[in-house]
Formats: sequence, C-alpha cells, structure tokens
Amino acid sequence: MMRSLNGRRVPNLVMAQRVLDRMAAAARHYIEDETGEAMVGLVVPGAHTNGVPTLYVLDTISPDSSAVRQMHTFQQGDELQYDMFEWLNENWSHYREKGSYPGKPLAAKWNVPLSHLGDWHKQPGFMIQPSGGDLMTALNMLDDPENGFDFLLVPIVTLGHPPTTVGAGVNFLMMPQGAGTNLRVDFWYIDSQSRMFQPITPAVYPNHLLPSLPDYPWHLVYPENLNREYSKLQNDGLFTSVVLWDADDQPPLEICLMTARVGADHILIIITPWDYPKRAPQARVAPFIHMTEDDDMFEIFETLWEQSKPVNDPPGWKWSPESDLLTYVRAVEAALGIKPEASSVENKEQP
Repeated sequence: MMRSLNGRRVPNLVMAQRVLDRMAAAARHYIEDETGEAMVGLVVPGAHTNGVPTLYVLDTISPDSSAVRQMHTFQQGDELQYDMFEWLNENWSHYREKGSYPGKPLAAKWNVPLSHLGDWHKQPGFMIQPSGGDLMTALNMLDDPENGFDFLLVPIVTLGHPPTTVGAGVNFLMMPQGAGTNLRVDFWYIDSQSRMFQPITPAVYPNHLLPSLPDYPWHLVYPENLNREYSKLQNDGLFTSVVLWDADDQPPLEICLMTARVGADHILIIITPWDYPKRAPQARVAPFIHMTEDDDMFEIFETLWEQSKPVNDPPGWKWSPESDLLTYVRAVEAALGIKPEASSVENKEQP
C-alpha cells in the first residue's frame, strides 16, 4: 500500500482541517481513556517540492466496537475499519477513472492511490512523545510484509495544556479545549529505514483546498440494519450477496444486493444508494447464473449486470424509510409474475 519515501528524508505533511476537528471531537468524547483512529490520504511525489514527497491526510476512520479503550491502553478495531477503508478506496479509484470527484475535476496532482498513512492516538497526561510500546507496535507493522507499510505517520494527542504560542517549524499544533486549556497534537513519523520516530512539521489546509472523500454508506454506518435486512431476506429463502457498483454513473458507488431463490430462473439485483433507506432502492432482473464457492463474486456480478434489465417500480408502490428490502423484493416478484417458493416464511412457521 505504501511507497518508499526517499530514504531517510522526512516528507512534507499537510492536514485537512476536518481531520483535526475529528481528532478533537474523539479526544473530547474519551476524556479518561486512550483512543485513536486510522488516517487515510495521499502520497504525492515531490515533482514540485525538490524531490520531497508530501503526505496529504484527508480523513480518519473510527475503529469498530471491538476497539479497546482504557486509561492506559488503546487497541484499534478490526473488520469494520477495514471495510470503511475499502469503501473509500473503491470510490477514490472510481474518481481517478472518471477524472473527477463530486463537484470538481480531479487535478493530475491528486491522481495517486488512496493510502492508509498511519494512526493517531491519545495518550495520558502530557506524554507528547511515542512510548516504547508505540515504537514496538510501529516496528511490528513495518516488518509485517502483509501490511505493505514503508512508513507510518503517528500523531499523538494530549489534553489539558496551557496556552502556548506555536512558532514555525515545530511538530505540534494547539487547539482550544475550553476552561483555558488546549488540546495538543504532536506529529511523528517513522519509516522502515530509520526505524526511529522523527518529528514531522504539519501544515493545515482548509477543507475546500483538498479533495473530499465520500460519506460512509448505510451498511457500514448502521451494520445492525444490514444484518436485519439480511436476516429477513435469508429467512424468506433468498440467497443474498453484496457488491459495490457504479449503478448510475454518479459518485458515490451504490450498494447492490444480488438476491435469488433456490431453483429460480432469474436473479434480482437490488440497488441501494449510500443513504438508504432515506432514498428508495431500485431493481434489475437478470437470467440465473450457476455459482460455486470458487467463483469470483465480482466477476459474476459484472456478467449479471451486463445481462440485466431495469425493473419499474410495482404499480402503486411507494417507498418510505420504514419499508424494508424484503417487502420491496416481494412486490417486484409479484409485479414480474415470479412466485416465491412455498418453502419460504409459511413453511418456516410450521412445527
């Protein structure tokens, strides 16, 4: 995921204002405990900065419910954080292909992969430098070939500092915290060659001067809603699989569900926008394709999409945020003259 950053030279660093705002909000929420988030952004080569690359931190990703937050311990979450990065990454790749992101053309400067740049975390007291444990964690991450890291950005947040005038060239920022105190963010950098933390000087840019990333989609923000929708569909005898897809040629991507019944001669593709159920789903129908566990689900979906046709909303159908996908699927099936198998809900209620 990462590229070499010119040997031992510390890169330039640019922080979007929204990233600092998110840091401050998270730190204030977990006053007594340590906390932190993953940081995502761009590594831009140094074509116009004397060969020194620049790290642009565009956003942060909160850990999931498996995160451990205690007074002297913080451990990042796992699956949900990875899924959120994949959502951002898939959309960013789409922006690069289209040459634009919402509202703006994508300048050539930004035509680089989206990367996980490192993690920030809050430390107790005035521990403004990385601890020995932080160094061991960073080295383990750098040494693990599965991670693909050549470097890590590791800002440290501490609370309760008195007001301090911040001069140019220092590696920290101060943000008013209230009651005459300040939140302090110290910025540290480590790479696979130096293997030691080095201070790195940040510059803060207004949000509008940097690319924006898409909002997170419904199935990741509210995973319990996805689980509920899944359960209803599966309990009704519907096989279901989720794929991210550009269904309308407009960012962000859509969350599409392939649904099919055993023995059916068709597959329904249910298209949900990122802000479902605020906006209604849509449907397409395709001929059934036999699938095995070894098949690439994305390739199967691509074939289905090419063969699919749009389905008009059923007569008299009206969507509301209180509706669910099973109700919609059944209405589409009825409109298409597709009969659900008798082994669905009615049989499941038999003793």
